[in-house]
Amino acid sequence: MKLPSFQPSPKQLSLIKAVLFVIGLLPFVRLVAFTFLDKLGANPVEFITRNTGDWTLYLLCITLSVTPLRKLTQWNWLIRLRRMTGLFAFFYALLHFTTFLWFDHFFDLTEMWADVIKRPFITVGFIAFVLLLPLALTSTNSMIKRLGGKRWQWLHRLVYVIVPLGILHYFWMKAGKHDFFQPIIFGTIVALLLLMRVYWRWHSRTALTPTAVR
Repeated sequence: MKLPSFQPSPKQLSLIKAVLFVIGLLPFVRLVAFTFLDKLGANPVEFITRNTGDWTLYLLCITLSVTPLRKLTQWNWLIRLRRMTGLFAFFYALLHFTTFLWFDHFFDLTEMWADVIKRPFITVGFIAFVLLLPLALTSTNSMIKRLGGKRWQWLHRLVYVIVPLGILHYFWMKAGKHDFFQPIIFGTIVALLLLMRVYWRWHSRTALTPTAVR
C-alpha cells in the first residue's frame, strides 16, 4: 500500500526540524533534571553511562532508518532530517565517552588507555567513537563542498561500520550480566536496515545489467 504523497512547505519543514530538535534534547534535559533532583539511583555514573549509550544507539538506528523510510514512502524530504539525527547521535556518544573519561578515570589518559586495551567491549566502543568523530566534523555544508560529494559520501559510509561496532560494544557489555534481549533487538533492527540497503543496491545493479543475448 502506497502512502499518500506529502511534501512539506519550507515553513512546515522548519517546524518539523524544530520539533525534532526538541525531541532530541529531551533525554539530555531529563538527565540534567534527574541529576539536580538526585534521581540517578544508587550508582549515578552507571545510570548516566547506560542512558547516554542507549540514546546513542537509538539515534544511530533512527539515522540508518531515514533512507529506507524515504524509499518506502517516497517522502524525499525525510533526507533533510538525517543530519540532525546523526549529530544528536554524536552528541550522546560524546556524553557517553566523557562520562567514561571523567567519572571513571578522572581525565587520567594513561589509565583510560590501559582500560581501552584491557577490556574488549571498551576497545570496540572506543573505535566506534573515534570513527564517529570525522563524520560529525564533516557534517557542515562547507565541508561537503570542500571534500566533494563523492568523497564525502564515501567517508560517511563509515556509519555502516560504526553502528555494528556499537551493537557489538553493547552486546559484550550486556553479556557480562547474561542479558542478551536488548542487544539482540538492536542487532536485528540494524541487520534489517543494512540488508534492505544491500537488496536495493543489488536490485538497481541487476536492473541496469543488459539481458544476455541467447
